[in-house]
Amino acid sequence: MSSSSDRLAAISERIKKGVAGPTETVRTVLSWFGAERRGIWVVKQINTALDAHDLMTEPSFESTWIDGPVTFVRKPKKGAEDAPIDPTFRLGRLEAANKEIVSVKPNDSLDKVITLMLTNDFSQLPVMSGQRDVKGMVSWKTIGSRLALNKPCTQCKDFMEPAQILSEEVSLLEAVDIIANHDYVLVQRSDKTIGGLVTASDFSFQFRTMSEPFLLVGEIENGIRHLLYGKFNSKELQVARAESDSGRTVKSPSDLTFGEYVRLLEPESNWNKLGVKIDRVEFIKQLDRVRTIRNDVMHFDPDGLDPDDKRFLTEFAHFLKRIREICG
Repeated sequence: MSSSSDRLAAISERIKKGVAGPTETVRTVLSWFGAERRGIWVVKQINTALDAHDLMTEPSFESTWIDGPVTFVRKPKKGAEDAPIDPTFRLGRLEAANKEIVSVKPNDSLDKVITLMLTNDFSQLPVMSGQRDVKGMVSWKTIGSRLALNKPCTQCKDFMEPAQILSEEVSLLEAVDIIANHDYVLVQRSDKTIGGLVTASDFSFQFRTMSEPFLLVGEIENGIRHLLYGKFNSKELQVARAESDSGRTVKSPSDLTFGEYVRLLEPESNWNKLGVKIDRVEFIKQLDRVRTIRNDVMHFDPDGLDPDDKRFLTEFAHFLKRIREICG
C-alpha cells in the first residue's frame, strides 16, 4: 500500500494537471496516517504533510464529521493568509446529524405513524413532503394530547406541530436549550436538505463521550496526589519541578504536573517512601502513558478518546482506587 506521502504526492500531481482532486472521507484520510481519531499530534502530522504537497481539504478535515466527505484542492499560494481553524464544535459533527432519517407525509395515517414509531423505537417523526420541505413533527406527545382532548386524528397533518430545525453550523452549546425543551432538532445542511435528527439521547451520549476522558484524568490525578500526600516535604517536591518553570513554587503534590509526578518517582529512594509493593518501573511507565493521553485530552480530540486509551485510563483509575482501599 502506498504511504501517505505517496498518496498526497499523486493527488498533488493530479491537480497540477487540471484534474479535480479526489473526495475521501475523513476516516479514510486518517487511515492513511495509521490513525482512527483526530488527536492533536495526528492533526499536526496531516497538516504538515498537506503543506508539503501544497494541498488542503474542503471542508477542513479537522472540522467536519469524521465520516463526512472532504475534497483535496490546491492550497492558496504562499503569502495568502491562512484562515484559522474554527474551534467551534458544531451540530453537523454529530453522527446522528448525518444519518438518513425516517419520515412520513402529511396525508399518512395515524396507524402508519404508530407502526413506524413502535418498530423503530422512535419518540418522534418528521412530517415531510420532500428532502427540503418539512411540514411539521409528530410525536407520542402530540398524538396523546390530541386524542386526550377528543380531537379528530386520522392523518399526520391532524396531529403534527411545528418542527424544530437548526443549521448544521450551529454550535452544540446553542442547540442545548432547544433539544432540552423539545427532545430533538432536525439538522439542516447548507443546501437546505435535512441531514439528520438529533435527539436528547444522542446529545447526552455525545456529551458523555466528550466529558468522560476529562473525568477519568481528573480521577487519576486525584489518586496520584492521594498516593503522594504526606510522603514528601516541599523541598523534595520542588526538586521535581520542571527546569523550564523555575519561578513556580511547589508546596504540595497538587502543585505538580503529570510529568513532574513521573520525575518525582523515578529515583528509587523517592519511590520507597510510598511504601507500596508494586513495580516502580512499570508504574512509572503507565503513569507516563497517562501523561501523554492527558495532553491529547486537554487539547480536545473532537472524535473522542481512542478506545484503547479510554480502557487504559479506566483500568488505571480503578488500580489507584484499589491501592487506596488496601493501603488507606
